[in-house]
Amino acid sequence: MTKGERLFVKVTRESLPRVKDKYPFLYLERGRLEIDDSSVKWIDADANVVPIPVATINCLLLGPGTSVTHEAIKVATAANCSVSWVGEDSLLFYAAGFLPTSDTRNLKRQMALASDDDKALEVARAMYTRRFPDADLKGMTLPAMMGMEGNRVRALYQQKAEHYGVGWKGRQFTPGKFEFSDLTNQILTATNAALYGILCSTVHAMGYSPHIGFIHSGSPLPFVYDLADLYKEPLCIDLAFFLSREMAGRYDKHKVSDEFRKRVINMKLLDQASNDINELMGVSRARRARQ
Repeated sequence: MTKGERLFVKVTRESLPRVKDKYPFLYLERGRLEIDDSSVKWIDADANVVPIPVATINCLLLGPGTSVTHEAIKVATAANCSVSWVGEDSLLFYAAGFLPTSDTRNLKRQMALASDDDKALEVARAMYTRRFPDADLKGMTLPAMMGMEGNRVRALYQQKAEHYGVGWKGRQFTPGKFEFSDLTNQILTATNAALYGILCSTVHAMGYSPHIGFIHSGSPLPFVYDLADLYKEPLCIDLAFFLSREMAGRYDKHKVSDEFRKRVINMKLLDQASNDINELMGVSRARRARQ
């Protein structure tokens, strides 16, 4: 190879799989992510080398003990694979890398909706309609709908606790002190963080911003939190109470990760989230087909 010649084949927008066609996420810990010839590779603590097909993965979740080279990040982002830094087994969501997008059409659309109070309220109302399909939300204010949602979630927690025969004293989480929570809260914290990572990567990959929300505010990723509430019931809440019964009081990180991943794949979260985001943002069906 002559000096200055690159090993990497240029990745084009047309050559990449769509967000909804990708594998949702891959969690890595205690190892190194770097480049091997023309691909990304993972070297674990036992010196095992595993090729990582970043073009077919939506998000890499990097846990404790990981290091990554500059070139590996460049290749991953060129393939539209987001990189998120998380706590052990995705227990906490720390940060996400930004993916370059081909244009800013979607971001402009999102900003236009969020900056217009009436339009922003309509987007929020559309999100709540999915959780209250039989309620008449027309004319309701955002605080009123948030109050309804709070009551719904508290009732849902109690319903799931009774259904699975699990004790429940309420949602509790102390940052940095994961082990102080009871088993159900530990699972909720872990699965919520993993869900945030996946949705953050999806939002970035589609050219939207996680920082411009319609319900949540004053937090780092309000749009991600808005979206996560659409999927938490089957992916996080039901799973937490189900696994609390199955694990009989002892947290099993491998079982939590495996069961969460199965549910993400079975419900086709990436496909669902992609369609939901575009619909909420008012992207036409014709344009969606070209994305």
